[in-house]
Amino acid sequence: MVTFTVEDHDGNRQEIEAPDDMGLSLMEVLKASEYPVLATCGGMALCATCHVEVLEGEDQLGDASDVELDQLENLPEYYPTSRLACQVRISPLLEGAVIKLRGEDN
Repeated sequence: MVTFTVEDHDGNRQEIEAPDDMGLSLMEVLKASEYPVLATCGGMALCATCHVEVLEGEDQLGDASDVELDQLENLPEYYPTSRLACQVRISPLLEGAVIKLRGEDN
């Protein structure tokens, strides 16, 4: 299991524990945890509605792919530590990270 913190649109933080052996994406865990993540494209990095900002732990996650960066760069608000949650896999690299929701909320 991996534990990380999620900050919602109102600034509230909650620790989330997720299995790291099922191949889940951060987007899937956020949706299962009932966060308002639209994820319109279903995880294919085509819509950027699962936009998050990695506040802590970004160094461990590695660089975003070119496809992910293309989507992020088209957003009105894009940060140096922005990622698409659908492209971040739940793994030990996420341990202790702090993730802020940035995508459109419902």
